[in-house]
Amino acid sequence: MVVLRAGLCPGLTEDMIQLLRANGIRTVVDFVSSDLEDVAQKCSLSYKALVAVRRVLLAQFSAFPANGADLYEELKSSTAILPTGSPSLDQLLDSGLYTGEVTELMGAPGSGKTQVCLGIAASVSLGLKQHVLFLDSTGGFTASRLYQMLQAQTEDEEEQLEALQRIQVVRVFNIYELLSALQELRDRLSQQVVSSTGPLKMVLLDSVSAVIYPLLGGRQSEVSEIHHGCWHSLQSSFCQKGPYIRSEDACSNTSQRVLHSLVAPSTVITGGPLTAVGCRK
Repeated sequence: MVVLRAGLCPGLTEDMIQLLRANGIRTVVDFVSSDLEDVAQKCSLSYKALVAVRRVLLAQFSAFPANGADLYEELKSSTAILPTGSPSLDQLLDSGLYTGEVTELMGAPGSGKTQVCLGIAASVSLGLKQHVLFLDSTGGFTASRLYQMLQAQTEDEEEQLEALQRIQVVRVFNIYELLSALQELRDRLSQQVVSSTGPLKMVLLDSVSAVIYPLLGGRQSEVSEIHHGCWHSLQSSFCQKGPYIRSEDACSNTSQRVLHSLVAPSTVITGGPLTAVGCRK
């Protein structure tokens, strides 16, 4: 709440402020919501001067109305759709991954969730030329498989190498390393700090259950409780920046997530076929 002070707007002098404070008017809200005729009489101030001050304060601090068309245009300009690299998956997701939204992918162990993550990372890095952070808690990230995917999409070796350089991999093999990495990322995003690798478009996490489930000895109820508690606060920060995808193991029922950050929060998936997605045979 803005406190009235000299210089806040033309005509608002120190003498006027002292008189207003003596009558219980200390903030901008107090002033603009008061009956100015009554204030003018109690403070022995010019009614016209008070009206002029209120007009300026309203112009400076009031929210201006916006119509639906303007808000829709703003939404279109601030929302990005990130392709997954798979036309079929893009069709299921209504063209791709939307920034600012949460998408959850579920599948049994070995169904190809990590493979999908690698495909999304390749698509965003090569196709959109955006930076990706891959948090690997299972050791499932395979650079050679990712390289195969990039080779399937372009024969230009320079483009392949540039795409690989835009994907940063961080190994987090226990819950403390994972939470530390997520907290550091959250701080960077909240402070709008750009890393040396460039601004992030997506964060992939593969996977949450791999570090939480062993810690609790497989007690499913506690896994689920901690799982949702950890991600609630992170989601509130990341989803303002980008799309957030969560993949879930259908057998253990514990989520693995993918977080897409900056124009938008990521996508997590484990397991995968032997042949890389999109790889030519």
